[in-house]
Amino acid sequence: MRIIAGRHRGKLLSTFEGTEIRPTPDRVKESLFQILSGDLIGARVLDLFAGSGALGLECLSRGAREAVFNDSGKESLALIKKNLSACKETGKVYGLDFSACLKTVTGQFDLIFCDPPYRLDLSKEIAELICRRELLSEGGLIVYESEREIPVPEGFDLADKREYGRVKIFLFKRRHP
Repeated sequence: MRIIAGRHRGKLLSTFEGTEIRPTPDRVKESLFQILSGDLIGARVLDLFAGSGALGLECLSRGAREAVFNDSGKESLALIKKNLSACKETGKVYGLDFSACLKTVTGQFDLIFCDPPYRLDLSKEIAELICRRELLSEGGLIVYESEREIPVPEGFDLADKREYGRVKIFLFKRRHP
């Protein structure tokens, strides 16, 4: 796994041993970041199920002003910190359950990445917490990765949807009255 573009382009990241953790494939990441390219400069980003931190680090490499990383796994937390250090970047790192993280973080985010385990559909619960806490900036996006269809959460519009084999990426934008 590597950083695709920006100031850390080509930087190899530390990854997980085994097959239990499923990082976003490079070709999916590359396509996703082509879609998001105009939204990254100066952005504040939350990577809610960060894994190795690759998505947040890609954002920092491409000009995001801040990335906040969260994962409840000890191995993930160690990898995030190792990859931040290897890229000479800083970022807040939380080791919380996703709902505790959404109840803890403050301020608004321009991008919120949600890549939960595929067996779970947490889109509704995540969207409700984001709305209740007003965590998404006006014009901000939730980027939700799944292998199944995800209904558009209440209060959101589907801004874009892409399919890459069994991987589906949904971009949800908050509906403002």
